[in-house]
Amino acid sequence: MYVYELERLEHLRNWLTLKNEVLRPIADESGNGHWGVVKHGDVVPFDMDLRPDMSPKGLFFAERETVMKFDGTLFRETLPEQKPQVLFGLKACDLTAIAYQDNHFKDDPYYQARRKNTLLIGIDCQEACENGFCASVDAGPHVDTDIADLVVTPMPHMADDEHGWWVICASPEGQAAIAGLGLAPADPGWENWRDMARRHAEATFPKDTHIINGIQRINGRAVPDEAWERFAHQCISCSGCSMMCPTCSCYATRDVPEAEGVIARERIWDSCLMVGFQKEASGANPAAEAGKRVYRYWYHKFSDDVAARAGRYMCVGCGRCEATCPGMIGVHSIMEKIANA
Repeated sequence: MYVYELERLEHLRNWLTLKNEVLRPIADESGNGHWGVVKHGDVVPFDMDLRPDMSPKGLFFAERETVMKFDGTLFRETLPEQKPQVLFGLKACDLTAIAYQDNHFKDDPYYQARRKNTLLIGIDCQEACENGFCASVDAGPHVDTDIADLVVTPMPHMADDEHGWWVICASPEGQAAIAGLGLAPADPGWENWRDMARRHAEATFPKDTHIINGIQRINGRAVPDEAWERFAHQCISCSGCSMMCPTCSCYATRDVPEAEGVIARERIWDSCLMVGFQKEASGANPAAEAGKRVYRYWYHKFSDDVAARAGRYMCVGCGRCEATCPGMIGVHSIMEKIANA
């Protein structure tokens, strides 16, 4: 694994725009973040603390897309065309989620058509973000080099002085991407500095007792059905949590008539919190009660059984659900209730 020194992140970002479309976190007028394109020569400084409100999953697993068309005689697959792109400045939680989705959609040609032409550049978090608890679920705060192509991590600095960066080449694709940039090799002590920064970042996270206790109670089947029904009274089935969640991957399909008798089959995001998600053709619905749907959602996030199949918990500790839930049953709120149920 090769590691180099970099004076400014903008130099790397500008280099990558020569051959790729580069997307990075951008703040709108209200301060909310989203993934936006940066052009060659743009001089906007990189904000390492900004995390987009929406996870990047929609860049690979599209919120709505046509997967095939039928003209009355033939079925025609409609695979997306994806130009080379770079996601610049991914946090560890989102990269962990992408690694999960990569495995979940490993045989999905639509996901893979977008994913195979994408370079992932992670950035180490230096402190806990609002609502974040990635350290509690093994998803941060520093980027695992197995799930990115390049990782950038800040060098130590004094007060408000400008600091440089280390660039860790975590894959052959990452190494090839910076070939010709002319970066100097890093000093051998970089790894110790990075480890100290990681431990400092972990120390900034608030206590996670409610998360740990909640996980234990879910896996011990210690939360009574009446409690789930009580929690469900606060759920308005808006599906905001599953839309924002970087690991949720449920979808539905529908057929849409087009001109000249053509039928297009669309794939759209769905949510297990919707009343009709598990409804069968017979009319039976094993999750007609809201309490069962809320239980199913959080069981799938923190169940050891599901983790054994998926390779990890299906929660990466980003806390987006807490920020978006109007019913106050996002992850922190619900886990506190579960821990005390």
